Amino acid sequence: MIKISNTISGKKEEFAPMEGKKVRMFVCGPTVYDYAHIGNARTFVFFDVVVKYLRYRGYDVDYIQNITDIDNKIINRAKQENKTWKDVADFYFEKFKEDAKALGITGPRYAKATDYIEEVKKQVKTLASKGNVYLINGDGWYFDLKTFSEYGKLSGRNSEMADDAISRIDESESKRNKGDFVVWKSVDKSEAGYWDDNELGYGRPGWHIEDTAITEKEFGPQYDIHGGGQDLIFPHHEAEISQQCSAANIKPKDFVRYWMHTGFLVNKERKMSKSLGNFMTVRELLRKYSKEILRFYLLSGHYRSPLDYSDKTLRQSAAAMQRISEFKRSLEKADGKGENIINNIDINESERKFFSALDEDFNIPEALGYLFGLIKTFNLPLRTGVVNRESAQSALEFMNKVDIILGIIPIEYENTPSDVIKLVTKREKLREENKYEEADKIRAQIEDLGYKVEDTVYGPLVVRQSA
Repeated sequence: MIKISNTISGKKEEFAPMEGKKVRMFVCGPTVYDYAHIGNARTFVFFDVVVKYLRYRGYDVDYIQNITDIDNKIINRAKQENKTWKDVADFYFEKFKEDAKALGITGPRYAKATDYIEEVKKQVKTLASKGNVYLINGDGWYFDLKTFSEYGKLSGRNSEMADDAISRIDESESKRNKGDFVVWKSVDKSEAGYWDDNELGYGRPGWHIEDTAITEKEFGPQYDIHGGGQDLIFPHHEAEISQQCSAANIKPKDFVRYWMHTGFLVNKERKMSKSLGNFMTVRELLRKYSKEILRFYLLSGHYRSPLDYSDKTLRQSAAAMQRISEFKRSLEKADGKGENIINNIDINESERKFFSALDEDFNIPEALGYLFGLIKTFNLPLRTGVVNRESAQSALEFMNKVDIILGIIPIEYENTPSDVIKLVTKREKLREENKYEEADKIRAQIEDLGYKVEDTVYGPLVVRQSA
């Protein structure tokens, strides 16, 4: 039984889609005016795992991710680069897809905002007919928070607390309420990025309206899972709820069954973001680390908790990949002829606990703990050559299941010389026996061979020293 921590209820709930094994899932995607950063990647990699796991468990998942390809940020970037807004959006959308593919993300079908302009117009007109939006001449159509009494069900705020919900596009002294947000932004004909409409006038979508226009078109007014970063809970997802529930005459609890939100990446306890200038792009990090290392790092903390970003945490992830690689390589070579110390009961129990952890609100760190527990159980038997082919094959099959879901098992192994590996293994054994002086001598031998060892929570990280 899969359980999900539902943001709107604040409770862990049994997962029960609206329609049997059919799952409709939407995750907020990027605004394509720049390269994707590692903070974005945490959300996208996590929900890639959610989709892969649900599909592994037999669910038919229709996963949509929107692409905001018209926005003030895109228009401003186009002016800076002396390009059209469409050229900028198309370029960075292609780069985003390249980065997603490089990270092993395979789940979503993408929905560009500009492909749903007619749906946006239709929803704005529906809201206008119901009295939920009003026109400020020369500015745009705004949602009136006073018309939706259930505003704040997701974030715990109300319309009187929405002062900080505004963005540059929503700022107007003529608004009825300070937190009112634009759904159709009026623009002059001379400006780039507008669409004409006899009723709404020249304009373009507000920040929030594209998502509900897309989901209503593709899923209808109700669906199963909506995901995104915690920073989107307010005001973005509150705005989505206000729009869709008003347009369709439904309650917030009936719009989306399960709201899931990922925690921030933090650097020295500060959120990482483009606005703060403390982020790294995905492609920059992929030049230094493999796909598997980055995925492991992004999945190493519980998805609802903050995740520390530092060189140290990335090196720890590299060490984890090294340990997994060595384990897999040892299993592939295992041909013990004697009595097998590791039986399938150990492997099956590790596998059972791994999947139980994923069932419990996608607790990936706990699941990984059971994988590393199995590696530890195998460590000595593999070292002494008593693991037979049957047990090795069972363990490899389990690792294959892990990789299908998490995408963290390295395909290629770093070509560390066998004599270095033997020394590292010997050093670890000495450390386990508290023979640290002898272990330090082994470390020196390793360094003489041109490698250095860094001890991490996942075991030793062995890297070639720079010349």
